[in-house]
Amino acid sequence: MTHRSPSLTVEAPSTVTWQCDKVRLQSLLAQRFSLVVHTGTTPMQAYVLSAPKGKANLKQSDGTDDFGCKGQPMPANQSPGAVPQITVACHNETMEQFAEFLHMIRGGGATWMSENTKPLVDSTGLKGGYDFDFKWTPSGALIESAGTDYISIPDAVDKQLGLKLTRETAPVPVLIVDSVNETPTPNPSDLAKRMPPLPPPQFEVATIKPSKPDERGMFRFQGDQITVQNTTLKSLLQTAWDLDPYDRELLVGAPKWLDEDHFDILAKLSADTSNGAPAKPQALLFQQMREMLRTLIEDRFQMKFHWEDRPVTAYHLIAVSPKLTPADPRARTLCVEGPGADGKDPRLADPVIDRLVTCQNMTMPQLGMEFQSFAGGMIYRTVVDDTGLKGSYNFTLSFSSIQRLQAGGAPPPDGAQQAGDPSGAISLYDAIKSQLGLRLEKQVRPMPVFVIDRIEEQPTAN
Repeated sequence: MTHRSPSLTVEAPSTVTWQCDKVRLQSLLAQRFSLVVHTGTTPMQAYVLSAPKGKANLKQSDGTDDFGCKGQPMPANQSPGAVPQITVACHNETMEQFAEFLHMIRGGGATWMSENTKPLVDSTGLKGGYDFDFKWTPSGALIESAGTDYISIPDAVDKQLGLKLTRETAPVPVLIVDSVNETPTPNPSDLAKRMPPLPPPQFEVATIKPSKPDERGMFRFQGDQITVQNTTLKSLLQTAWDLDPYDRELLVGAPKWLDEDHFDILAKLSADTSNGAPAKPQALLFQQMREMLRTLIEDRFQMKFHWEDRPVTAYHLIAVSPKLTPADPRARTLCVEGPGADGKDPRLADPVIDRLVTCQNMTMPQLGMEFQSFAGGMIYRTVVDDTGLKGSYNFTLSFSSIQRLQAGGAPPPDGAQQAGDPSGAISLYDAIKSQLGLRLEKQVRPMPVFVIDRIEEQPTAN
């Protein structure tokens, strides 16, 4: 499939709110591409948050507190070797907001993390805000040594709140495209000259201060506000620029303090008064939040950076003894988490093998691009196809997530054959070889890296 990038230019005023910008973009797509859409629902695999009748253990909020879930400090004098727990105190939290919070958690057990991209639907039927505490075991804890102290996210939802979090097929909101033209209408000849540059997105209010030593780390993005607790600037850079936190070669020129100094940040967007109505909070999209966080870091920490190609570790895919089923080229091309048409799920029999990816109508170059999405923490860049295999294929691949591999020892450093893991974990590299008859081989090739030219340790004053 060939992807073209035609030029499309649109005029915008020098000051623009997110709501106004979205309306203009929707109008642009409708006018220039004849795009017609409608909202609907479609059944798909999702996590469903439900409230069994009479079992919810929640206290109705009086509505006077600010909404949100905030991390709590560790217990004082915690004994060495004690299983760490993450605790948040939630106030005036609606179930819709809590469902969003659960979906954003990146530390609720390896299986939860590996499937956290699935939609999460609030089906509790509970209205209003609630006050409650919520505690779970982070994925870095060794599950085997935690024993009965281990608390998974679904167990915490059940035992602490009296709710249920189950994986099932459920109606999920989607945007349905009715019709659209591939080629937009022509650009006006002089529009590019008249279009002023858009101002960089910024928060109206942003406070940055050093964290207290006993604070719990937290990153909360909701509505028009970002709340950060006890987080390193390196972690914020990775969030803002979407840098893989496991890739040690991607960030260049980072001073030591970037991963040692911890900060609290409260950043809030200005209210929208563009239509003359009373001010009301705006709702940011995740990518808009990232752009504004970038501007905040560059401004307050006086950061200068650039991208450049440097030799880094990458992989290419080799055919050994392929075990792939030719696909129907008319079928939809996709990779999903879960079993294939046969319904077999090896994760049920062996929880340490906690990843199961099913792909259909997938070419080898497409698989090379797909690795990054389902092999987080192990594959950082597009895998080059050197298999020589033509056409498209169906297959399933079961392996252990990086969290399971770390629980049993260090993750495999490359695609070489690894010694058997005593925990029974299977690396991605071994799974590809034994199940698909292919092999990942390490190579060094020039790829873009993020280079920090300058950054100040102390942010400018609030």
